[in-house]
Amino acid sequence: MITPPRVKTSMSSSHERGWDGIYHRFPLRRLPWELGRPREVLVDLVESGRVRPSEALDLCCGAGSNPVYLAEEGFDVTALDISDRAVELAMEKAHQSRVRVNFLIGDFVNLPFKDEEYDFVFDFGCFHHVETGNRGAFIEGVHRILEPSGTYLMVCFSEKNGRAWNHFRREQIVELFGDHFEIEQINHVSSLESDEITRYFYEVLMKKLRV
Repeated sequence: MITPPRVKTSMSSSHERGWDGIYHRFPLRRLPWELGRPREVLVDLVESGRVRPSEALDLCCGAGSNPVYLAEEGFDVTALDISDRAVELAMEKAHQSRVRVNFLIGDFVNLPFKDEEYDFVFDFGCFHHVETGNRGAFIEGVHRILEPSGTYLMVCFSEKNGRAWNHFRREQIVELFGDHFEIEQINHVSSLESDEITRYFYEVLMKKLRV
């Protein structure tokens, strides 16, 4: 199998620690966020026609269920993850599904993409792992790589899961993203994850603003 390119990263990817360590140590069935199917919010958005086949980016793609789904629906997909093992698994899924996805290994803070390169960015569980001091750079990066009026669908942990540095309130989300994006919709949802535990998320649909 072809090895995906590794872009310059300021984050650690090691088989012994971090996200790469998790994907190397545990089978997918042990990872709560790996459902083996695309996220319902993504499917609903595509089926609604609010995003149409175009240049799409999946941030923190994991084992590939979401980017493979987008490719099956006719999107030209790039998918990024910090873990080489996750990307390896995602490439296997794409091969089995007979679709083409451009996979990259790298971090999500300093996005290695051109300005206005993508029409649609999907982010399940990426933003809520961005360290507090890097949130501004991350948001500016997503804004930069989206074409004018591009769409950003972000799903992050809700404070209903309990107090934590990366569990958000609705007001925080509006404050963090409001200068760069028009927030079209925020839904508070529950999801039964693969470990049979229900977790709570905000699903946030946004459009790029000119700033």
